[in-house]
Amino acid sequence: MRWDTLRLDDGQSDDAVVPRAPALFGRDAVARTFDTPGFRGMTFYEVHAKSIINRVPDASRVPFRWTINPYRGCSHSCSYCFARNTHTYLDMDAGHDFNTQIVVKVNAPELARRELASARWQGEHVAMGTNVDCYQRAEGRYQLMPGIIGALRDAANPFSILTKGTLILRDLDLLCEAAEVTDVGLNVSVGFVDKTISRSVEPGTPSPERRLGVCAAITGRGLACGVLMGPVLPFLTDSPAQLEATVRLAGEAGAAHVSPIVLHLRPGAREWFLRWLTETHPELVERYREFYVRGAYAPKAYQERISRQVAELAARYRVGQASPVQARRISRRTGRPAGTSPAPVQLTLL
Repeated sequence: MRWDTLRLDDGQSDDAVVPRAPALFGRDAVARTFDTPGFRGMTFYEVHAKSIINRVPDASRVPFRWTINPYRGCSHSCSYCFARNTHTYLDMDAGHDFNTQIVVKVNAPELARRELASARWQGEHVAMGTNVDCYQRAEGRYQLMPGIIGALRDAANPFSILTKGTLILRDLDLLCEAAEVTDVGLNVSVGFVDKTISRSVEPGTPSPERRLGVCAAITGRGLACGVLMGPVLPFLTDSPAQLEATVRLAGEAGAAHVSPIVLHLRPGAREWFLRWLTETHPELVERYREFYVRGAYAPKAYQERISRQVAELAARYRVGQASPVQARRISRRTGRPAGTSPAPVQLTLL
């Protein structure tokens, strides 16, 4: 992304500009703080973006070409988040600043509606939540997603959402409406169900149990919802018993599929995660350095083993079997039971 697309036009705000706002935002960017427990210690930079549907670089290893990201930075504070290094493009650090200095594209819904209506737009699939979470805590205050989903619905444009947030349930009616006119892929991210590790390594997220509850609630409304089982943390959440517990609970939540992703450590995320590992599991630091000695990704044989184990567990626990609600709900657009072919887009970060 080119950060000059976040510059405000002159005269768009009457609010005082907080001097700490990074220069790359332009002189009219507005910085806000909120003295509430959920936002204490955080700063929100409200900017008017010039564009909102962004093309994914050709070199990216993802199965989609276009994204919408209404936020930059993320209060989920996941130590392993691969998007951390993007904050350095804003003259911020990939650690604490990524967790607490959040860019909010306040005009995202209006831009989405305008760009989707453009004659140049070809109606391709749009992915959301693939960089930072579009349903992170800030969404409860700024409420950008209803307008974005509404624009996609009105354009009958296919889209997908990946989230760790429970706020998506607020927009469930809109998602059901969109699913009547276009393909909607919904996925929750649950890499493991160990509550102790979750509170430590992803402290700003809802618990794994609550995220699986989101999957169950979505499925209960007749929409297919998958579980992105990522990241699997080597030597921490990859034992046969841990993998089985996660897949079993995903199956009980009605997950349409379970897709494992092993931890990958790109620059920014690598340093921050190893710092967390040093503080919490120092005995594993050297083992991790050896495991990731060749770069960001775990050894291929290890990734294949995890994928094979999860696939076998998914078959055992009947993941992907349509619930009674799904079997009864007939799509007006396709005439097929919801949750059947065509399958929802399966997101992957690899």
